[in-house]
Amino acid sequence: MPANPTLASLAADLDTGRTTARKLVEACLARIADPAGEGARAFIHVDKDAAISAADAMDHLRKAHAAPSPYAGIPVSIKDLYDIKGQVTRAGSRALEDSAPAEADAPVVARLRRTGFIVIGRTNMTEFAYSGIGINPHYGTPKSVFNRSVGHVPGGSSSGAAVSIADGMAYGALGTDTGGSCRIPAAYNGIVGYKPTQARVPLDGGVPLSSSLDSFGPLARSVGCCAVLDAVLAEEAVKPLHPRPVKGMRLAVPTTVALDDLDEEVAKTFERALETLSRHGALIERIEVPEFHDVGAMSSKGGFAAAESYAWHRYLLTSKGDVYDPRVRVRILRGEAISAADYIDILNARRSFIARTEQRIAPYDALVLPTTANTPPKIADLVADDKLFATENLRSLRNCTLINMLDGCAISLPAHREGEMPVGLMLAAAGGSDRRIFELAAGMEDVIRV
Repeated sequence: MPANPTLASLAADLDTGRTTARKLVEACLARIADPAGEGARAFIHVDKDAAISAADAMDHLRKAHAAPSPYAGIPVSIKDLYDIKGQVTRAGSRALEDSAPAEADAPVVARLRRTGFIVIGRTNMTEFAYSGIGINPHYGTPKSVFNRSVGHVPGGSSSGAAVSIADGMAYGALGTDTGGSCRIPAAYNGIVGYKPTQARVPLDGGVPLSSSLDSFGPLARSVGCCAVLDAVLAEEAVKPLHPRPVKGMRLAVPTTVALDDLDEEVAKTFERALETLSRHGALIERIEVPEFHDVGAMSSKGGFAAAESYAWHRYLLTSKGDVYDPRVRVRILRGEAISAADYIDILNARRSFIARTEQRIAPYDALVLPTTANTPPKIADLVADDKLFATENLRSLRNCTLINMLDGCAISLPAHREGEMPVGLMLAAAGGSDRRIFELAAGMEDVIRV
């Protein structure tokens, strides 16, 4: 088996008998249990017995030529934000520990199961998905795959999801993305993360952060893996992914907001990737997108996330606010000061923003920009410094949030070379362009790191 197997290579190995679902599950469980690894922090709950039983069932079905799909038997992780039948959905918090177990799987979890994927466990996350950093004071903070002897943040909010993929504890992960929560941890861990057009994937069965911005998406090793998982989540047919040639790609680099205040490593790696794409024949144009300035104004009082999360949390905060992560609690409480008139203003401003931005970017196949303005900060630097945490959190979220506000779709690809600080390159487009983004990303993923 290759060191970093893809869903396609695993499906081929299962089909030919080179491996079994039982072997795949046991290998993932061993990595999770490794005391020298990040399993204890990446997972809040491990479904060991159920995963082994499901693996045996998939192996029997495959022997009978009755496997539900080529991917039957492949282990995946599920962010702790999703309902899994019979389990408590904590959303990375202590405030929900005494909630009743879920009576049914979230639709996206059910779709993964029907395809034959095996749920290996529930992954850690920023409490209630409210930060791009990934620190969790309740269940610990898994370290980014980079330079573990120092300890860098994993990115949030789907922190454990990304680490589960980077460390081979699962081969696909279900995350969420409200302002970058699939793409940021993907960038910080050198993997791929995808934010779909929101309407394609149902949001039922997940603890909401912002109903206007939430999207449910995958994290995995490759573009092809994310495309498979995305199709399953959207209940679409899994079709062969045909990479677009880099030559002739029409890519726009937004110079407004997206290139401000970049870490040196981010700027250097991003420019190198652009030069490589250009050398391979991509047509790259730097354009101003003045509409991006509107996003800061729409978010000045906390925006959709503060208003909509406060509406969901206001009663829980009254009874259990003392057990919240203080950094999460203070962000939610900003929503208390947002009036109905403020909220309607944001809704109207967003509609105008989407229309004007879509018109501006229509001539291009995609926008290309750094996934985050920063490389993963050190955990120790942020744990004790609220001001630095707030600064780096905003820098991690900024570029991804532009696309969530656009109601677009976007993918983060690793752009760094081996041994370098992890840096993500993001391809993004207007909503409904999901297939095109996958084709473009598949065409460039092996090119940009050369």
